[in-house]
Amino acid sequence: MFEDDDDRHYTVVVNDEEQYSIWPVGREVPAGWAEVGVTGLKAACLEHVNEVWTDMRPKSLRLRMGG
Repeated sequence: MFEDDDDRHYTVVVNDEEQYSIWPVGREVPAGWAEVGVTGLKAACLEHVNEVWTDMRPKSLRLRMGG
């Protein structure tokens, strides 16, 4: 699904709005983002994000809309 020749390792990160991204391992995670404990090749990290981030709406919007 996510084919790429990138052999670097990444970590999955999430912000307070429960939005996900990946970040290169070894680089400081930006303010407002936290590692979730999943690391690996880019494709594996993106697959994890795809599995867990099923509602793209920010958390604050989901709460205002009642879930």
